[in-house]
Amino acid sequence: MTTTPRTWVVGEVVSAALLNAEIRDQFNSFFGAWTSWTPGWLAEGGAAPTIGNGTLTGRYLKIGRTVDWVLQLSWGSTTAAGGGGGSENWMFVLPSVPATGFSQRIASFDAFDNSASLHYSGRGVYNTGSGGVVKTIVSDRGDNTGIWDSQLPFVYAAGDILYGSGRYEAAA
Repeated sequence: MTTTPRTWVVGEVVSAALLNAEIRDQFNSFFGAWTSWTPGWLAEGGAAPTIGNGTLTGRYLKIGRTVDWVLQLSWGSTTAAGGGGGSENWMFVLPSVPATGFSQRIASFDAFDNSASLHYSGRGVYNTGSGGVVKTIVSDRGDNTGIWDSQLPFVYAAGDILYGSGRYEAAA
């Protein structure tokens, strides 16, 4: 909801409505509800992934040009990883295009293997060249390194969940 501040004019009569719009409403938008968004799910290597009967949801809060976001990919029995059997390099489309100029902006990911009750943490890097995606998810665990895809950090199945979150500067 944050908008460009008003340019005041000398001699202008300040009203309660103007103050409410410029101060109260702007301030309250910092604490407002997050906006829902459906992230796009892409793969660089081969066929695109499909959500099937799984779910992919996201929420974000944009204050000025700062964007905080979260997403959750819940794997269903007909969800397909895409790609060509590994090395897909999954990417998720962000709610706003990131600003250029920073080479390393890091996002956090957590994968939950429901059948083994194991969590894996990883990280992703923002990419402005693809229109605003976070990609190259890499495991933080020493026993499971590499790009996350249909094979790493485990073979996904119904009930497994991938969480993501991050913060970045938007282009606009």
